[in-house]
Amino acid sequence: MSQALPLLAITMGDPAGIGPEVIVKALEHDEVWRACRPLVIGDAQWMSQAAQIVGSARAVQRIVNIAEAGTREAIEVLDLANVPASFVRGRVSAEGGRAAYAYIEQAVRLALSRQVEAMVTAPLNKEALHAAGKQYAGHTEILADLCGVKGTVMLLTCERLRVSHVSTHVSLRDALTRLTTERVMRVIQLTHDALVRMEIAAPRLAVAGLNPHAGEGGLFGDEEEKIIAPAVRAAQHAGLNVAGPFPPDTIFWRATQGEFDAVIAMYHDQGHIPMKLLGFFDGVNVTLGLPIIRTSVDHGTAFDIAGTGRADERSMVAALLLAAKMARS
Repeated sequence: MSQALPLLAITMGDPAGIGPEVIVKALEHDEVWRACRPLVIGDAQWMSQAAQIVGSARAVQRIVNIAEAGTREAIEVLDLANVPASFVRGRVSAEGGRAAYAYIEQAVRLALSRQVEAMVTAPLNKEALHAAGKQYAGHTEILADLCGVKGTVMLLTCERLRVSHVSTHVSLRDALTRLTTERVMRVIQLTHDALVRMEIAAPRLAVAGLNPHAGEGGLFGDEEEKIIAPAVRAAQHAGLNVAGPFPPDTIFWRATQGEFDAVIAMYHDQGHIPMKLLGFFDGVNVTLGLPIIRTSVDHGTAFDIAGTGRADERSMVAALLLAAKMARS
């Protein structure tokens, strides 16, 4: 295997979910091996069971030293050996939450120390995470804490659309109070920078309004005039190709027609609904504003089908390929 390919740390996610299975299935794709050197951070015995469940003939290789990683075309697992023999798939448990957190923690350490060039995460379960005493809303908040940064941004991407978010896992009421010109400007800048790393040389960005019809000149709200438009003007003055605010009910369609490379959404559902509609199986979540590259599947643990081998791996394949592209750039 070529040592020139980026080494990616893939966290196994909650062992009770579909993470191990989608990882194994993704590593059946030759295009993944042509793009990167994958290294699973997880439990080797549990990954071996996942390989049996999905019928993979690829060997699972346990390693304990990062220096061994990326030297063979096997499913290499940096083995934390933290899934108990009595563990049950498809159930929320503190053990699953603790294991998933440990994989993230290890991958972040490797990424911060530049022993891997990016990390790709399989899904965790928030209820299990909280049962383990880790009071986070999700991956993004864990990563920000472990990396010692604030103001991260969620970017979702699929074949037809890219959307970044001014706010995500907060109530709609809180999303309104957190909307500031400075925050919108930061999201615009981070989105621009991320698209350049995705090999889009001159990103064209559109900013969605908050209110119906982007406020209709103040008739339906004045956040566009007072908060969002000043951020757009500031970004334009900084040399970025950005426009808006546009009515939210049409701007996503315009982006899918090729007019823009990404849309800045004001809150979680405004951006997630069009993304889930267009990229339910191949969507990728990218965390912006970190000192490391992190991509993720855009789906949950799917406890109801864990252990059946039916989980769809397309999002994991897309996450791996995107992480490799960003690492190379």
